[in-house]
Amino acid sequence: MERRDLLRAFGAATALALLPHDAVAAWARVASGLRPSDGLSDAQLALVGAIADMIIPRTDTPSATDVGVPAFVDVVVTENYGDAEHAAFLAGLDAIDAQAKNAGGAAFVDLAPAARAAAIEAIESATDRRSEPHRTYWRLKGLIVHGYFTSEPVMKTVLKVEIMPGRFDGAAPMLRKAGHVEGGHAHD
Repeated sequence: MERRDLLRAFGAATALALLPHDAVAAWARVASGLRPSDGLSDAQLALVGAIADMIIPRTDTPSATDVGVPAFVDVVVTENYGDAEHAAFLAGLDAIDAQAKNAGGAAFVDLAPAARAAAIEAIESATDRRSEPHRTYWRLKGLIVHGYFTSEPVMKTVLKVEIMPGRFDGAAPMLRKAGHVEGGHAHD
């Protein structure tokens, strides 16, 4: 099974379970077009977008950035994390970028795709996920996958989720039962 198929299966199985209030509220906030006032910097958003597109690249389906995942991450981290958790996440993003600079000689967003893949592989292959930048990377990856599969474009076009299955037909014929009273008149 390819990674994209695995992610699609995971998303289909969990999108509705994960959709409740928080994801809907975050996506509504993203749709408003207003960035959180104390949100991620432009450089941090670019880093999140570059990592997101390494995890979920554009294929026959949209990439993570195509559906707005970096803005979703920004809203979730800024508006739902406490001060200490928010600061730790931002420091973790800086640590991810610093590790990329040490290994590849440039910021993550400036690395060639192969070097980006190597940087991600180095983080994912670490045995201790509790130390930085691994901890932040795994939290970020969870937010990316969650955001991707709860986004409206993915739910409609990739997962084909129908909130109200079927179609509305305002002119559908009424079924009448013998002896049923409708509008005050008995019908047979």
